[in-house]
Amino acid sequence: MNYFAVEKDRASDYTGFIDGSYKWSLPGIICPTCKAIWGGGGYMYPSVDLTPVTSLANFEKARAEPIEEYERMRELVRPLMPPGAVLCPGTQFGPFTGRGQGRFGSFVTPVPWILMVRREALEKLQAEGLRGLKGCPTFLRFRQRNSPELLELEILPVGDLHPDCLPRRPPPCARCGRDGVSLPDAPVLHTPTMPEHLDLFRLDNFPGLLVCTERFANACQRLGLDGITFQPLPTRG
Repeated sequence: MNYFAVEKDRASDYTGFIDGSYKWSLPGIICPTCKAIWGGGGYMYPSVDLTPVTSLANFEKARAEPIEEYERMRELVRPLMPPGAVLCPGTQFGPFTGRGQGRFGSFVTPVPWILMVRREALEKLQAEGLRGLKGCPTFLRFRQRNSPELLELEILPVGDLHPDCLPRRPPPCARCGRDGVSLPDAPVLHTPTMPEHLDLFRLDNFPGLLVCTERFANACQRLGLDGITFQPLPTRG
């Protein structure tokens, strides 16, 4: 199986712009062991509704908390998570809410780790039998007429980079798990960790990297869906 990094098509003529945020989030953490204050980007679950959670207001403001408070809040939301979800400091929930303007392609990437799609494009891909494509409503205000209906794809974290492409580094913090490693310039996928049930996913150890299978890339190209590009990713067992 061949895999590709999914990236914004910066050579396109589309002028679309989207700005916004998620309704709820877990706090970042203040680690007493490594002294880091952090919250990872790239983990978001737009299908998850936190309204059943007590003290809901605690999830509405982005901030850092002592790690014990983060862990308490994490366990409150865990029962609401979809299968395969990973919870980390800064994980975001609920519909993406904001504003948009301009011309949009089939796919839209407000930031590299968020992928939105027109409803009609998603329906075409689902009709092709692609696996694991879940579109979630967005709450976007547009200033123009004939604004697109954009859904956010809920992309689960699964799979890792091969250890050989990562720099030597100290072990992760024993208390909070942070290792502070950036995405390498030449990422290599670790073949045994690649999912067999998904055609679109994000990496577990680098959730900002969106990865698709050759089936997904071929279907998009055959259907004429635009707005993104596909960069080949090497693999190693």
